Amino acid sequence: MIKNYLITSLRNLRRNWNFTVINITGLTLGLSCCLLIFFTVRFELNFDKHHSDGERIYRFLNRNKQQGEKGYNVGAPLPVLAALRNDFPEIKNNVTCTYSSKEALVTTGIGEKRKKFIDPMNSVSFIDPEYFNIFTYKWLKGSPTTSLANPGSVVLSINQAKKYFGDEDPIGKMIRVSNKMDFVVTGIIDNPPATTSFPFTVMLSFSSLKEYGANTNWDDWQSTYGGGQVYMKLPESITQKQMENQLSNFAKKYRDAKAVAENDWILQPLDDIHFSPYTQNYAGRTISKGMIWSMILVGSFILITACVNFVNLATAQALRRAREVGVRKVLGSTRGQLLRQYFSETGIITLLSVILALIIAQIALPYVSQILNVKSQGVIFITDPIIMGFLLMLSVLTTILSGFYPALIVSGYQPILALKGKVGKAGNQQSNLRRGLIVLQFTISQVILIGTIIAYSQMKYFRTIDLGFMRDEIVNMQVPEQKDGKLENLKTKLQEISGVKSISFSAFTPMSRSNWQTGFTYENNKEMLDFEIVMRPADTSYINTYGLTLLAGRNYLPADTMREYVVNEAFVKKLGFKNPQDAIGKRLTIGGSDVKLPIVGVVKNFNTYSLHREIIPCVLTTFRKNYGTLGIKMAANATPQKLAQIEKAWTETFPDFMFKYTYFDQTLNSFYEKEQQLFSLFRILTGIAIFIGCLGLYGVVAFMAESRTKEMGIRKAIGASALNIFGLFSGDFIKLVIIALLLASPIAWYTMNDWLKDYTYRIQISWWIFALAGVMAVVIALITISFQSAKAALMNPVKALRSE
Repeated sequence: MIKNYLITSLRNLRRNWNFTVINITGLTLGLSCCLLIFFTVRFELNFDKHHSDGERIYRFLNRNKQQGEKGYNVGAPLPVLAALRNDFPEIKNNVTCTYSSKEALVTTGIGEKRKKFIDPMNSVSFIDPEYFNIFTYKWLKGSPTTSLANPGSVVLSINQAKKYFGDEDPIGKMIRVSNKMDFVVTGIIDNPPATTSFPFTVMLSFSSLKEYGANTNWDDWQSTYGGGQVYMKLPESITQKQMENQLSNFAKKYRDAKAVAENDWILQPLDDIHFSPYTQNYAGRTISKGMIWSMILVGSFILITACVNFVNLATAQALRRAREVGVRKVLGSTRGQLLRQYFSETGIITLLSVILALIIAQIALPYVSQILNVKSQGVIFITDPIIMGFLLMLSVLTTILSGFYPALIVSGYQPILALKGKVGKAGNQQSNLRRGLIVLQFTISQVILIGTIIAYSQMKYFRTIDLGFMRDEIVNMQVPEQKDGKLENLKTKLQEISGVKSISFSAFTPMSRSNWQTGFTYENNKEMLDFEIVMRPADTSYINTYGLTLLAGRNYLPADTMREYVVNEAFVKKLGFKNPQDAIGKRLTIGGSDVKLPIVGVVKNFNTYSLHREIIPCVLTTFRKNYGTLGIKMAANATPQKLAQIEKAWTETFPDFMFKYTYFDQTLNSFYEKEQQLFSLFRILTGIAIFIGCLGLYGVVAFMAESRTKEMGIRKAIGASALNIFGLFSGDFIKLVIIALLLASPIAWYTMNDWLKDYTYRIQISWWIFALAGVMAVVIALITISFQSAKAALMNPVKALRSE
């Protein structure tokens, strides 16, 4: 019996090969998308799940009550660590501070065997032994309690150890970090998984931080650095809420009343770190749960669109197969047998689609992984039991979704009516169903299309908005040390290069991922004001190099330490002045200092953070020991040879370090990598959804053209023109596309408007976006149906009337 079902199914599929190809193509694309989206979602949801007791691990956050969700600061004042251990003895061994560095130069060996490596940001971090009481690592050599107990010790990941020392035993070997300090390898850990928010591969002893010379102040309760973060693991007897209540009293003990009123210290669960859109992590990778749900919904929609194709074409062919059903029933076939027959046809199509989808998804995986920044090296779908289980479940679901309704309709025909060809009422019902399903397909396609247009518009807005500074023709590089005369020597050499227009040394570029926030006092007030400022230590060329606009006063004078301040408009507004000139001469005390220094200038607002956040008060001042970034403004026609000259000057000044540069505009674009990934993903999914919808539309139109051959012949015989026939076919479907646009528009508007709320600076969703999507959908639909419509319109009426 099963053999008979298969043979009959294969004959039917071969007889209607064109519809079979359409169905297999649509289902293959739909299943491929679902498979790749499942792999991506699974990867994202696995972040930080490898840590045991993860549900009890929290990050210490500072929250500005006035700024709400966007007022979180992941950096903690360094004195917090010792204070927490002292005031909360129950977590003394389960609270830790991680102090991560920027890009770091690591040197191994001596003499001819000396090798240099530049390790990426946040791969090198200062860590104390308590860190390993909180987070789970597999130790290959050394001990979590002793390996980092002493200053000058370092623990490496196994890959990092091989990178530095090859196949030699790394224990006891020495590395030098940033040409500042030597560290002895005392332990080796397994490589951190790709799904970690802590990508540390070089773990330096935290007790070495002071000697290393990091820019820290162990007594400053006001300043924070985003790379210095505090984590704790709570005992089972203490809940997050209870600990936060205790932190309220803790804050009152160490902070002034005004700071306590405006800010509070809270805890962020470990499993929220990867999914929070308002905080960052060391991996530099976050994704909102809303985005994950969006990916799941889009994948589901695409699969539904493919299944709709199947239902549409199957119901369209149902009338043709009515007599077949009548004959089968007269010969004794039961409805159950007919159901099994049609389900076997669906099953064969699904099986072929699954095999093709598995192949296509495996081939596309590296490209998708690159777009979405998902680790896929060595992943083979067919050997992954979870992937294969998901695919099996998806296959069963697809078979049911695609085959149930057509099988139910066809097997339900009455044999007498079917043999007489009198199933018109059912045919009309199926025709209405097909129209409804086409509307559903194009509604889904247009929702995704509108979302893609809005995402593109937002990305364009990011690239074109006035940030308050110049972004083009600026080259940045890290300054490894600030020894006397080094910076001046380099600047002199660079000024001799003809393509160099301006040079500036600073702690940060105007917009930066690294930020220094601190409190301050104003004039004769002894208490900190109720808002924090972001610092931009820089030399006197900073304003000119980055094109900042001076609105009042003057630039500060050259100095190695803080002597004068230049503030932005937001700072002036916060102080209550309407005119920037009114702030000139006012005196400030920054952080924990006791020295009051004057404001000498005011610059136009510029974005210090990404466009997710509003512009906040900013202070520019000289502070040489913090200058870690070099900015070079190049002439517009500067040639690559100029960069070679810059490298030569840099290398002559810092022979013990490695040269590396970045373009400022490329750095700014990287701020919106997440949005770029979203746009790339939706652009691909939009194309697939529209293509699947067009496949189904093409198949339905082809069937209609075939089934209405005599009608078209009669119409042409009584005078209908080719244009009339084309309009007859096209008009019905254009109406359906317009109805789909009317349904898709409010859905897309609500969804994308909610997405845009994450950005302080965002576009307004205009009517033209929906009009453009509608025009594009109509044009695509017309192109899809034009071939079959034109074929029917140009058919010879004599041949049409003779057709059977």
